[in-house]
Amino acid sequence: MQSVEEKIAQVIEKVRSLKEEKSAVEKRNMDLEEVLTAKEQEIERLTNEKIAIKTQIEDLLKELDGFELK
Repeated sequence: MQSVEEKIAQVIEKVRSLKEEKSAVEKRNMDLEEVLTAKEQEIERLTNEKIAIKTQIEDLLKELDGFELK
């Protein structure tokens, strides 16, 4: 049978271990949030670029429609 001191030591070690694990998980979460933010910004940039290109193409097509073939 374990002594009270041994049980307390085990509990203390478990708490320490869980705190370290929590810290590692929180850091991983922060890292992933940064990656997600960067990806969201990239998606927004690409979406804006797509809109700009689409507008340019539409403008060029309108210009082409304005030309009459002779």
